[in-house]
Amino acid sequence: MEPLPSNIRPEPASPPSGPYRPAKSRARTAPSEQRRIDDTPHLKLDAPAQVRLGLQRRAPHNLRRHVRRATIRFAALVVADLAGFGLMRELIRAVRDGAVFGSWLSQTVQTVLPPGYMNGWQFAAALFVGLLVLGNYGRGDRRRDGWRLFLACALATALPLWTMLWARGLEMVLLQYSLTVVLVWVVIVAERLTVDRVIARFRRPEWDAADTLFVGAAADCNEAASSPAFARGTEYRPIGFVDLQSPPGPGALGEIGNLPLLLAASGADVVVICGFFTASQFRDIVDVALTSGCQVLSVPRVLEVAGVHPTTVWRHGVPLVELTAPSLRGQQLFVKRIVDLLGAILGLLAAAPVILAVAVAIKLDSTGPFLFSQERIGLGGRRFRMLKFRTMTNGADASKQAVAHLNLSGDPRLFKIPNDPRVTRLGRWLRRWSLDELPQFWNVLKGEMSLVGPRPFFESDLPQYEAHHFYRLGAKPGITGLWQVQGRSDVVQFEQVVELDTRYIREWSVGLDLAILFKTLPAVLGRRGAV
Repeated sequence: MEPLPSNIRPEPASPPSGPYRPAKSRARTAPSEQRRIDDTPHLKLDAPAQVRLGLQRRAPHNLRRHVRRATIRFAALVVADLAGFGLMRELIRAVRDGAVFGSWLSQTVQTVLPPGYMNGWQFAAALFVGLLVLGNYGRGDRRRDGWRLFLACALATALPLWTMLWARGLEMVLLQYSLTVVLVWVVIVAERLTVDRVIARFRRPEWDAADTLFVGAAADCNEAASSPAFARGTEYRPIGFVDLQSPPGPGALGEIGNLPLLLAASGADVVVICGFFTASQFRDIVDVALTSGCQVLSVPRVLEVAGVHPTTVWRHGVPLVELTAPSLRGQQLFVKRIVDLLGAILGLLAAAPVILAVAVAIKLDSTGPFLFSQERIGLGGRRFRMLKFRTMTNGADASKQAVAHLNLSGDPRLFKIPNDPRVTRLGRWLRRWSLDELPQFWNVLKGEMSLVGPRPFFESDLPQYEAHHFYRLGAKPGITGLWQVQGRSDVVQFEQVVELDTRYIREWSVGLDLAILFKTLPAVLGRRGAV
C-alpha cells in the first residue's frame, strides 16, 4: 500500500499474509503530504467530508482504467476474430481453388462451398454481430465459453443464408450451414485459446491486473482470495484485506470502520465483499467503494440493499456478484451526453434573442455585470463555475450570512428566501419565469452540466452531508430535474431533495429526461414554487 495522506494517522498492522500480493506503486499525493502506515499509533480522521470527496474525485480515474481495460480487450478480440476468420477463408480457397490437397477434395469443396460463398465483409459483419449478441465480447469467462461461441457462430452463419434457400434448395443450404458453423466455431475457439496463451506468454499478468481489496472476516477473505478467480495471472491482484473485527486480526490492513482511509491509501481498483454483514455495514461498504469508482464484487449472498442490483459474473468457473451503483455509467453517459449536446445547441440558438435582450435589460436596470458565476460541485465532486443571469444587486453574495435568518427551509444546504431583499426588480421577474437559468446552456455545452439532473450544491455544505447525500454526485447537475418539476421552491426539506435526486439517478432513461423536460415548461409557465 502507498502512504496515507497527512491528515490520516493509522494504527500499525501486520503485513497481509496468504494469497495477497503487493500493490503497484501509484503515489497520488506529494511526499510532503504523506505518512507511512506504521508512523503513528492510531487512526484519526480530521475532515470526513474531504476524505469522502477525495474518493469521489478519484472515481473518474478508476473508471477510466476500467474502461481502458475493457476497450483494449474488446478491440483485441475483434481483431483476433477477424484475423481468424480471414485465415479460415484463405485455407478454404487454397483447398478449393488451389487444390493443395488434391483435385478430388477440391471438387468436393467447390460443390459444398462454391466461390462467392462466405463473402468476406458480409460474413465478417455477421460474425461480429453474432459474437456481440451472445455476449462473447464481455468480461469474465464468456469470451472463452465454448457453448456461447458455438451459438454465436450458428447465428452468424444463419444471417446471410436466407437468400440462398430459393437458389440452392434446403438440403444444400443445411449442409453448407452445418459445415460453416463447425469450421467457424473451431477457428474461433482455437483463436480465443491462442490469444489467452499468447498474452500469458508475452505479457506479464501483473501489468494489467487490478489491485483488489477484500473486506470481511479473515477466513472468508482468505478463502475468496485463494480461489481461481483471483489466482496469479488473472485480472485481479489481491493486495490485502480489511477485517470485520475491531481491533483487526493479524495480517489485516485495518478494520472495517476505516475502510475509506484504507481505500484511499491503497488505490485499489476493485473491492470484494466476503461473508455476511449487517445491512448497515454492507450498505456502507458498497457506498464507499462505488463512490471511489471501484468495481465492486461480492461472493454470492442474499442481497437486500435498496438501490443495489446484483449481476452474476463468472471468473474461471467461480461465480461472483457485481453490484451496480446508483449513478450513470458507460452507454448511459454517452447517450445522455449526445442528448445534452443537441439540446444545448438548439437551446442556445432558439434563446439567443431572449439572452441578448435580458443581458441589455440587466445592464440598464442596475450596475454590475449581466452574468453571475458561482463555484459549485458537479459530477464526482468536480468544481465548476455555474453561470446565471445576475438577479441581485452587485456583490449581494457577500451579504448571504446577513439574510440567512430569512431562509425558508431553515437548512443552509437548501437556501431559499421568499422576497429576498437583495433581488432587483428585474431579477425578481427573471426568477419568476426561470430566465436567469438560460446561460447554463453554456455549462451544458462544455460538459459541466446536463439538461436534466440534480441541482449543483456548494462545497461549503459538505461538512453537513451524510453518506447517502453523496449519491447526488452520481450524475452531472442539471438545469432542471425531478425537484424542479415536483414543486421547485415548495420543496423545503433537504432530505426530499436528496430522495428525488437519487431516484432520478437510479431510474434514469432517455424517456425520463424527455418527460422531465416536457414537464418543466408547464411548471415554469405556471410559476409553481418560484421564488
